[in-house]
Amino acid sequence: MPRPPIFEWHGKEYTSEEKGADWYWALGIIAVALIIVCVLFNNLLLALVVAAAAIAIALQAAKRPRIHRFAIMENGIIIDTRLYPYENMLHFSVFEYIDETIPPALSIKTNHVLSSHLLIPIIGYDPIEVYDYISFHLPEGKHDESPIDRLIELLQF
Repeated sequence: MPRPPIFEWHGKEYTSEEKGADWYWALGIIAVALIIVCVLFNNLLLALVVAAAAIAIALQAAKRPRIHRFAIMENGIIIDTRLYPYENMLHFSVFEYIDETIPPALSIKTNHVLSSHLLIPIIGYDPIEVYDYISFHLPEGKHDESPIDRLIELLQF
């Protein structure tokens, strides 16, 4: 019989702000201006790339974050239905933010190529309790926000 999770909660995969019509108008104006410049310089391929990028950015901005199930078990961490065993993890850290609207987060570096960094919001539990439990299984390591994380936060996707 499987053992119950030590900690279990549900949370959003990222925080998002509602984009107003002005945001989409600004994106469209910037994209059209760049496309015109590309056409003037006879670079039609770049114009197509700019158009595709603008459409992709607009579609990504319109998405709503999914709600995930997070569980810390004796043998690893479960996100939705996928188990990440402690053996595949390198080290961890717990982030606490100055802005109290942002929940603390468990940051884990793994040896997976496609999911090398897990950033899990801690909701409904004391981050110190989570830290104490995870520290029995993994060493603590230095984790900084990546340039991609900073860019996403800057652009508010």
